[in-house]
Amino acid sequence: MGKSGLRSGIALGGRSGVRMCATPGLLLLLLVLTHSGVAQVRDDDDFLSLSELPETFPSDPPEPLPHFLFEPEEGYIVKNRPTTLYCKATPATQIYFKCNSEWVHQKDHTVEERVDENSGLVVREASIEISRQQVEELFGPEDYWCQCVAWSSAGTTKSRKAHVRVAYLKKMFEQEPLGKEVSLEQEVLLQCRPPEGIPAAEVEWLKNEEIIDPAEDRNFYITVDHNLIIKQARLSDTANYTCVAKNIVAKRRSTTATVIVYVNGGWSTWTEWSVCNSRCGRGFQKRTRSCTNPAPLNGGLPCDGQAIQKLSCTTLCTVDGDWTEWTKWSACGTECTQWRRRECNNPVPQNGGKDCEGLVLQSQNCTDGLCMQSSLFQKSTEPKEKSDLGFTSAPSTDDVALYVGIVIAVIMCLVISVIVALFVYRKTHRDFDSDIIDTSALNGGFQSVNIKSARSADLLTAPDLTNAAAMYRGPVYALHDVSDKIPMTNSPLLDPLPNLKIKVYNSSSLVTPQDELGGDFTSKLSPKITQSLLDNSDTMNLRNQTLARTRDPSCTAHGSFNNQGGHLIVPNSGVSLLVPAGAVPPGRVYEMYVTVHRKDSLRPLVEDIQTVLSPVVSCGPPGALLTRPVILTIHHCADNVQEDWLIQLKNQLALGEWEDVVVVGEENFTTPCYVQMDSEACHILTETLGTYCLVGQSVGKAAAKRLKLAVFGPVSCTTLDYHIRVYCLDDTQDALKEVLQMETQMGGKLLDEPKTLNFKDSTHNLRLSIHDVPHTLWKSKLIAKYQEIPFYQVWSGSQRSLHCTFTLERLSAAITEVSCKLCVRQVEGEGQIFQLSSTLEEELQCIDTSLMDPASNITTLVGPNAFRIPLSIRQKLCGSLDAPQTRGNDWRMLAHKLNLDRYLNYFATKSSPTGVILDLWEAQHFPDGDLNELAAVLEEMGRHDSNFSTITTEH
Repeated sequence: MGKSGLRSGIALGGRSGVRMCATPGLLLLLLVLTHSGVAQVRDDDDFLSLSELPETFPSDPPEPLPHFLFEPEEGYIVKNRPTTLYCKATPATQIYFKCNSEWVHQKDHTVEERVDENSGLVVREASIEISRQQVEELFGPEDYWCQCVAWSSAGTTKSRKAHVRVAYLKKMFEQEPLGKEVSLEQEVLLQCRPPEGIPAAEVEWLKNEEIIDPAEDRNFYITVDHNLIIKQARLSDTANYTCVAKNIVAKRRSTTATVIVYVNGGWSTWTEWSVCNSRCGRGFQKRTRSCTNPAPLNGGLPCDGQAIQKLSCTTLCTVDGDWTEWTKWSACGTECTQWRRRECNNPVPQNGGKDCEGLVLQSQNCTDGLCMQSSLFQKSTEPKEKSDLGFTSAPSTDDVALYVGIVIAVIMCLVISVIVALFVYRKTHRDFDSDIIDTSALNGGFQSVNIKSARSADLLTAPDLTNAAAMYRGPVYALHDVSDKIPMTNSPLLDPLPNLKIKVYNSSSLVTPQDELGGDFTSKLSPKITQSLLDNSDTMNLRNQTLARTRDPSCTAHGSFNNQGGHLIVPNSGVSLLVPAGAVPPGRVYEMYVTVHRKDSLRPLVEDIQTVLSPVVSCGPPGALLTRPVILTIHHCADNVQEDWLIQLKNQLALGEWEDVVVVGEENFTTPCYVQMDSEACHILTETLGTYCLVGQSVGKAAAKRLKLAVFGPVSCTTLDYHIRVYCLDDTQDALKEVLQMETQMGGKLLDEPKTLNFKDSTHNLRLSIHDVPHTLWKSKLIAKYQEIPFYQVWSGSQRSLHCTFTLERLSAAITEVSCKLCVRQVEGEGQIFQLSSTLEEELQCIDTSLMDPASNITTLVGPNAFRIPLSIRQKLCGSLDAPQTRGNDWRMLAHKLNLDRYLNYFATKSSPTGVILDLWEAQHFPDGDLNELAAVLEEMGRHDSNFSTITTEH
């Protein structure tokens, strides 16, 4: 039969009712049969023509696998309108849709073909329509889905699954906002849970029918759970609030919640006290204040207290002074004068009364002018200085004598002071007058000292060196020979110091006391050469076994491993150590361990812009010889690790310092490790056992680290105070496990399911506040409106169990239930709300153990049972994929299919790249790796020689 008479194709449906699953091998077989004339297929419109089949053959240059320029996206059927799915791939000889594992009929496709002008490759586009009837007729646990499949001579490529759902939006809100009356500057929480719908409804808030935009008004914040938070209530926030939910089907409005911001009245400051209203006698004085600071508003409480205060007062009446009667005249004096006096005390002037006017003393000549008198007392006023008594201030003879006496006494005191000073000076310098005639000691050297003969008797006694030591403050240098120096071997200065600890360091090794490293059995051992390590492996194993068993078993796993390898798992911590088969040298047994350090002092110190992203994990024994890399798996708390982070792997040295090992994404031939970052865990491939930790910093302030929020309260409460503890932890399994263990010992219980919060590198603090406390039953002891944890304290990750406490006081001991809401959010960021409801009576189950891993009792797996892939199949895969293939379907394509192709040069340097890739796959998917998925990857690669699919039915 001639070639022109041949018509062939792939039966995708039609009158024959035959369906075939197209694979690269089947396509190639059909091509060979077509060109050799062995088979002939009848001409039918439902089949593809010969011109549509691929034109390339294995002898042609290899053609790359198809890749999708556009993959089908999620589709929704609104009412009865069908939805369209579209895909585009290049290079592609054929492209079709498969829905729910069945091929879509060729007639239902719209296919277009063109040649890319830049690459010259064929670009094919396909689209199909999905109706509501097709979606509703599907029965099963999975939604209706479609997938695009493209062929080329190199093989097939499948797009991601696109689900098609019937869109709807229910009418009733799961939770509607409730109106509230709040005081000024109080934080307000309005909750809204939109109706169930597909796709999920988008939520927006209205304030008096105007959309709230938190970007414009920073006082509003909308959480990821669609709740509205008013950070500090203002008077302008008194309004009607509505929650609006909408999707492609409909738009729903909640009932309106009215928020009233009231202002309680406040008193102004008191005025000054008024003067007493009575000028003489008893009266009163008052002061006032007004309820205007602020005035009560929107139903706020009026001021409590009095606006006027009165105070009784007594004003003393003024009393003017008045003279008594004059006394009798005195006898006539030597100066021919007599006098008389009177007092101003009849009455005495009081309370500001006026003094008496006139003279106190009065004098007169008692000889009728027969003798002269010095008038000291005058009745009339003369232009002379007078004293207060009315007599002139001219000095008398007695005053002159007094002044002269005072001057003489002062002179005598000065003379006596000078004499005493001279005596003291001579007394002080007498002993040093001429004892030392050679002053070289004061000039800095020891010289021979000559003692005067007059004091030779002093030589019989020892010299007082303490006196000289007290007088001389400068340095003393020995200028003479050693023979002239005074021997000092018996000096107490050379006695051994008490309690002096001395550390001895060897040039080849370092011995560090274990207690200085916090009792950590993973302190570094001295490096040994390889042969010495192997010869002394038994000793090393015994030492590490003893040290490992002294650790807390909840954060340590250890076991003995030989050449067959195995797996160490620290329960419920996200930390494990995979020891591949062949990593331990043949004939050797290593006692290996892996432990999680929980002391904050052992975590690396970070800069302000850095943060600790993982726990500190040690694996050992340090310095052990490995013939292929082991894989250390550690949980981390970085979100979106591929784009927003610059992550470093750090290693702790023997003396406790931390050094940078590698920057993730910048590995090269000299780096000793390779780090595979997944969304929640990192896998460290290394041949050097030691202590590791991940440290990261934000790229462009866009990074966020995941926090795990956990709220605990007491199991039983015997006092009136009830303490609520809120932990803000790094979102790693071990951090939550540690808190659960600690709260169990403290008698605590979880009050709500732990929640995750993305904490952004925005320098904003973490704010915690409590709401809806029933004030008739409980009283919050929090003075401020909220608590805040500083940004750096959260971001650095240097504290593992970071938490704060809210204390509630019950008003009666008979109250046995507590309920409230707890809001935890980053200022200007995301937040979470906890609905707390608990009883104060002791319960049987205080900690929710469902958070624990079900396989928590498994810590060590040894030998082939530790791996999902059987050893025989692994060896076949390594032998098949390690050798380069012209079509490219070797270990490099395997790494690409498994998303492990970030740095292929690391695998290329290993003796078996496929083996290392499979080891990494084992670590990633422990403990429930799906062998069917791995078989599907090998099938897509076109590698049927490994017979891998046979093991999926056995395991």
